[in-house]
Amino acid sequence: MTSRSRCSSAGARRRLAAALLAAWAACASPGAHAAPDAAGGDAVLRLLEDKGLLPAGGAVESSALVRQVRDAASELVLSAMNFLGVRYRRGGSSAEEGFDCSGFTRYVFENSIGLVLPRRADQQARLAGLLAVRDDELRPGDLVFFNTMRRAFSHVGIYIGEGKFIHAPRSGARVRIEDMREAYWTKRFNGARRADATAALAALLPPAAAAPAASGAAPAVVPQ
Repeated sequence: MTSRSRCSSAGARRRLAAALLAAWAACASPGAHAAPDAAGGDAVLRLLEDKGLLPAGGAVESSALVRQVRDAASELVLSAMNFLGVRYRRGGSSAEEGFDCSGFTRYVFENSIGLVLPRRADQQARLAGLLAVRDDELRPGDLVFFNTMRRAFSHVGIYIGEGKFIHAPRSGARVRIEDMREAYWTKRFNGARRADATAALAALLPPAAAAPAASGAAPAVVPQ
């Protein structure tokens, strides 16, 4: 990839992230309350659909998804959303070269909350200091694991709310949002993990939606 094309790709991602943040801000503005989430939510979904990052035709619950991501408002989730559209690359661990699934989660966690995860998905799932989370207790920022290669914890993504997660899917694809409730993902779901460090982000959630604080604190950097 040339320097010009890398700059163009990075610029496109920044513009996409800026547009998403602007749409969320519109949802939260006082003038948006006349029709809660309608205008802003539709704007975000149209943007993602136009980029080919989500199915068209109302295949996802726009207002619920936008509301959950907006309410969470965590640096981790927003950081992950910033990489929508980055291509998949096996062994990739940066936006410039592309991501594989665990390279994506590792990069987002390290650069948003300073937690360095192991390199492989199965290692991330078994990392001491991460809390096991039931599927009915998922919060934005949790790691979600799947069996996609006939072995447990062979794929990982980041939960963003309302049954959706963001991940680097496979060769030939790009970082995108998908619904965990689809049959393919439901049958392959292995569990979820929560970094104690992300519990601090619960302060950003409305009181009724905040997750219980976890006991103990995870180290900012986990030795490899």
